[in-house]
Amino acid sequence: MATSKENGKGNAQKGGAGGGQAPAKRGFAAMDQNQQREIASKGGQAAHQKGTAHEFDSEEARRAGQKGGEAVSRNRAHMADIGRKGGESRQSAQRAAAAAKNAGNRQGEKES
Repeated sequence: MATSKENGKGNAQKGGAGGGQAPAKRGFAAMDQNQQREIASKGGQAAHQKGTAHEFDSEEARRAGQKGGEAVSRNRAHMADIGRKGGESRQSAQRAAAAAKNAGNRQGEKES
């Protein structure tokens, strides 16, 4: 006589690989985002009260920012894209300023 585990019925509830369904979320993952945020906030507050929370000083923050900047700047295509967008933005701003200046001159001519 076959048991439920042997004939494959035992894994249906757990959502294993053969079931085709993802396992049901449990614990922290089952909570909505607001509940998770509230609990995490309480943990952070408790750590600060206890004195074990990590706080960045200005030097550590500077090093972290530098490290991130170095990582981004290794991607040459990304840096070229940033430069191109900046150039386009500056060029369009100059065009808009020139157009506004020309529009102001035309209005002054009509009023005379």
